[in-house]
Amino acid sequence: MVNPTPKQDWRERKKRGERITALTAYDYPIGRLLDEIGIDIILVGDSVGMVVLGYEDTTEVTLAEMLHHTRAVARGVKRALLVADMPINTYNDAKQAVQSAHELVQAGAAAVKLEGGASHVAQIRAIVGAGVPVMGHIGMLPQSVRLEGGYKLKGRTPGEVEMLRNDALAVQAAGAFAVVLEIVAKEAARQITSAIEIPTIGIGSGDNCDGQILVTHDLIGLFPWFTPKFVAPEARVADEIRRAAQVFIERTRHGDVKVQEASLPAN
Repeated sequence: MVNPTPKQDWRERKKRGERITALTAYDYPIGRLLDEIGIDIILVGDSVGMVVLGYEDTTEVTLAEMLHHTRAVARGVKRALLVADMPINTYNDAKQAVQSAHELVQAGAAAVKLEGGASHVAQIRAIVGAGVPVMGHIGMLPQSVRLEGGYKLKGRTPGEVEMLRNDALAVQAAGAFAVVLEIVAKEAARQITSAIEIPTIGIGSGDNCDGQILVTHDLIGLFPWFTPKFVAPEARVADEIRRAAQVFIERTRHGDVKVQEASLPAN
């Protein structure tokens, strides 16, 4: 299992102005590839529900599914900090949160991430107290998307900015080593980043955060049916899969199969 990176290291990186890189992984090959190229943080996100499992949103993801995917990714990660999302309804109170966090650590995670600010201080404090590093997550909360009626930008008014700032300070005080800011207005993200000592990891929140995270499938164009507005894909993997599969189909149908005959070793 990957050893948790000390909390103080992340604060020191923020002080030095070192940007933090983070991407998601849900299986062994992607986890291993990201680890080999030097990513700082790999998140086994509950976004697996949408980009891998075909769910409408993250509210259908179970702890069993997160454990399965965390085990797979952990087999390929040797250096990066491996963080696992705590799925909805697995941290409703402090006792449940600690139990769920321990299960994710046993599956190979070095830290866990949960959604919520001041409302989840008890859970964060309990998990950290049990020896598991915690990454916070404020702003737009995907697990609350059905309650909020969609994915909405946060931090547009002074009142919202103040609430987010208080959430970030609460998460920090509870012992989190970093906090994700999702779909937060750029100026709000800047103010929050300046107000706290732990790193902010932005997603759709502008370039004033201490680091950035993206869903890898969005970054490489592997989920072509929906791309968030804030993502500019760096590759079109889905197009290449379609092209390769089409070539295979055509060659097979025309009897032009370019494969070697399998052979068994001689006894």
